[in-house]
Amino acid sequence: MADLLRLLSRLLAVAHQARPEDVPALVMQLAPLIDAREMVVYLVDYDQRQLLPLRGHGAPARDPIAIDGTLPGRAFALTHTYETSDAQRRLWVPLLDGTERLGLLEVVTDAGSEQYRQHLSTVASLLAELIMTRRAYGDAIELTRRRMPMQLAAEVLWNLLPPLTFIGRDVAIAAVLEPCYDVGGDAFDYAVNGDVLHVAIFDAAGHGIDASTVTSLAINAYRNARRCGQDLADTYRSIDNWIALKHPHTFVTAALLELDASTGTLRRISAGHPAELLLRDGKLVKELSAPTALPLGLARRYRREPTVVQESLQPGDQILLYSDGVIEARTADGDFFSVTRLVEFLTRALADRLPAPETMRRLVHAILEHQHEQLQDDATAVLVEWRPTAAPTANPLA
Repeated sequence: MADLLRLLSRLLAVAHQARPEDVPALVMQLAPLIDAREMVVYLVDYDQRQLLPLRGHGAPARDPIAIDGTLPGRAFALTHTYETSDAQRRLWVPLLDGTERLGLLEVVTDAGSEQYRQHLSTVASLLAELIMTRRAYGDAIELTRRRMPMQLAAEVLWNLLPPLTFIGRDVAIAAVLEPCYDVGGDAFDYAVNGDVLHVAIFDAAGHGIDASTVTSLAINAYRNARRCGQDLADTYRSIDNWIALKHPHTFVTAALLELDASTGTLRRISAGHPAELLLRDGKLVKELSAPTALPLGLARRYRREPTVVQESLQPGDQILLYSDGVIEARTADGDFFSVTRLVEFLTRALADRLPAPETMRRLVHAILEHQHEQLQDDATAVLVEWRPTAAPTANPLA
């Protein structure tokens, strides 16, 4: 393979002025530099069911690839490089923005040594960074990921959300949000500041653009309070005040958490939200106490103070935050997905040692299948693991 420094120089030389739709042609131009005949970028769709070839000029014609039941899909799901051979050798390399799964890089080549595969992982990382920087300058990348038009309410919230996955030194997070194209009141947020992980999940009353507007305010009020250095109780009060002031006839349920990654101390407020689940060694330990405060928007009205509850986690412990749309998904005859099914699903996934992002992808599909692909409410879930480096976990998220 050609010198990777030369590849990086070539990439940087042309990338600064590239539009999103120029990326496929740019990738093909780089192919000879890594001893490949073709390179094609696939992006995961919002439903996380298909890998879709990136739209743009100069890319070879390709069809979408199903994630479930295909080897390329397995490469995406498990973030490992796999090889297929028909008339040509093809390597399928995960495209990762940090730990966020963006899609796959297809490489048609005669090479296939272990060192070559390692070099391809480096190339894929560079291309992932290119895709993430270019996406802000046009719509080609976003449009590639959409298999149907997105409603305005969903557009508002998706533009607010952090990446679905973060895996750091001591903590790991994976999240899902459904329905992707018509979500209204559900959202989540997180931030890692020093040793503290801040996590929140929100569920505004109602649906559609009105609900997404309230949730948007809640997320931004949460970030503002956090960035102003307010503690958990004052953060709750700030969000509550803003919602009561600007949307006095509605409310938002939420769970606000702070995890000290240096000690495993978890501080939390459950604002009328379903209780988080504490899992240890792949089994449910308990449902955490809930609620500990009124839903956001009601506390100021009724002059109620929040209660901050503290838990001590053990290395490897997982916390699942979820909205009521997860457990209240139901069949036509009223059979709810339920906390019991949720726990059973997580127990099986952890026993199979699936990576957390794949666990959450399969969870949301299981919820959809239970309700025959027609959710009656938004379903959001966030899985958090405390994995201190001094004590490796038995069931790591990745």
